[in-house]
Amino acid sequence: VQLVESGGGLVQPGGSLRLSCAASGFTFSSYGMRWHRQAPGKEREWVAGISGAGGITTYANSVKGRFTISRDNAKNTVTLQMNRLKPEDTAVYFCNGGGNYWGQGTQVTVSS
Repeated sequence: VQLVESGGGLVQPGGSLRLSCAASGFTFSSYGMRWHRQAPGKEREWVAGISGAGGITTYANSVKGRFTISRDNAKNTVTLQMNRLKPEDTAVYFCNGGGNYWGQGTQVTVSS
């Protein structure tokens, strides 16, 4: 099993980023997928989740209305579209799924 995140970077407050997670080694459409994040000095926290077929999405209150999780089961990818970013969104973002597998993370920094 492999989960590989991409798309992180430096963005100004109010900006947008799109994170992607490429999955392999398991039947992707059979599993819900989730994004988590971990800010410096803080516990890892759940951000968003999506069901295997993509019909059910859930979000942490801190990102609801700003972030959108989606998936493409034909391409084995899950995406996190992040809009109206705030400095407090700064963290390493991790893809999680396929049972309990984790990617290596991608850094998102929101700063002017």
